[in-house]
Amino acid sequence: MEWSPARIRALDQAWESVSPEQKKRFFASLSPGGKAEDLGSSRQREMPVTLPQVGGPPSESLYEGPSGRHTPSGTIDCMTADAPTILATSMGFNRAHHPWQPGPVFDYAFQLAGNPSHPQLCFIATANGDQAQSIRNFYEAFGGSNVRTSHLALFDKPNIDDVRAHLLAQDAIWIDRGSVANLLAVWRVHRLDEILRECWQAGVILGGESAGSLCWHTGGTTDSFGQAREILEGLGFLPYSNAVHYQDRGELYRNLIAQGTLPAGYATDAGAGLHYRGSELVQAIADRNRAGAYWVERNADGRSVREERIEPRRLR
Repeated sequence: MEWSPARIRALDQAWESVSPEQKKRFFASLSPGGKAEDLGSSRQREMPVTLPQVGGPPSESLYEGPSGRHTPSGTIDCMTADAPTILATSMGFNRAHHPWQPGPVFDYAFQLAGNPSHPQLCFIATANGDQAQSIRNFYEAFGGSNVRTSHLALFDKPNIDDVRAHLLAQDAIWIDRGSVANLLAVWRVHRLDEILRECWQAGVILGGESAGSLCWHTGGTTDSFGQAREILEGLGFLPYSNAVHYQDRGELYRNLIAQGTLPAGYATDAGAGLHYRGSELVQAIADRNRAGAYWVERNADGRSVREERIEPRRLR
């Protein structure tokens, strides 16, 4: 798996922030036969020194969980997907438990990123206004695991100085559910849409639930305005429309496609998701029985639609 130039630049920025003393200790720790140039030839880059989080740690927003403070440990261990990858889902965490339980979609994302030993995962909760409890639940969900967690908050100002460098250094970025209309508006003001496109092209896995699924498409159905209706201002990374909670919004979605308001697209039931490589669907995935995915397109008569069920791969 080749490292993208964007990922290499992000890691180089992190390495430049290490003090000369730390660098000396690192090189001294190499085995007698080790060579500095070996660092760049492996599929993983591990540096046993204490590194600052790329872009500066969001110190005011770290939480104490069951295993203590969730801060990055002392290595850089980054791998990326070998193609732009999006996991657009109607699943994620089991929120009925406390702490939340991460669903199998996260392990699936880390596998796509090359199975790093300590995957870097950034949580973005713009869609719910960066609610402190949601962010706290995210950290607690991965407490005691090998996952190196961080989050990006935009309310009332970004909690990370260099957002671009921080996100490019991740293995995966997960977008939480909430209002996709508000998410899109805030992201565009902060130009986060441009940064996320760069991350996608660099091989960072982009994923999310509900609003975190809709946002990557051209448009879809949403209840951001109260009653469910169309939204047409998606980021357009994927040239399709999208519907989540399809068991509840299927009729609306089919009507919007039949009318030509939305283009053809993919939909997911609760517990299902879509794995895209580039702009092509690889497969549907699911974390529970009877959850399905669907392809919906307008028929040639311009008045009706064709719906095709896509049987998902069961993750667990």
